[in-house]
Amino acid sequence: MNFPDEYHRILWWLLVATRGGNTRTRILECIHSDPGNINQISLELGTNYRTVEHHIKVLLDNGIIRREGHGYGCIYFLSDYYQKNYEVIMETIKNKRK
Repeated sequence: MNFPDEYHRILWWLLVATRGGNTRTRILECIHSDPGNINQISLELGTNYRTVEHHIKVLLDNGIIRREGHGYGCIYFLSDYYQKNYEVIMETIKNKRK
């Protein structure tokens, strides 16, 4: 499947080219298998709450994930586009990291 250039650039910058790419990829994998709030995600990943909070904000700002609810208990999910194309996206990321 070919992605529009816009998606390639976003994925490259967010998940491969920047220092936090690995953490953001792990968050996406976690959310894909089991959506949750920031606390649940940070416990699942064994990562600091504030670190996960920062990366969640970056992913939200770029339309990769979405949230339902408000405040502490809101749950994070992959956005519709990224949910539908999750396997292809992860394979693309894996290939770009080689």
